Amino acid sequence: MPSAVTTLRAGLPDRHFTPDDIAELFGVPLETVYQWRKKRTGPPGFRVGKHVRYDPAAVRAWVAQQISVDIAA
Repeated sequence: MPSAVTTLRAGLPDRHFTPDDIAELFGVPLETVYQWRKKRTGPPGFRVGKHVRYDPAAVRAWVAQQISVDIAA
C-alpha cells in the first residue's frame, strides 16, 4: 500500500516555482511578477503560508494562452 506522501505527490511536480523563478524564466524584474499577481494578469499563483508558489503546469497553460491571444490579435 503506498504511503500518504507517495499518493499526494503522484500528481504534483517535483518543485513549484517561486516568484524569483518566474522573473528569471520570463526575463522580467521581480516587481513585475508581483504586479502581475496583484493585477491578476500573470500566471496563477497560490499561497503556502506567507510564500507564493506557481504550479509549472499552470505556468505552461498561461504561456499557451498568451501565445494564442497574441496570434489572434
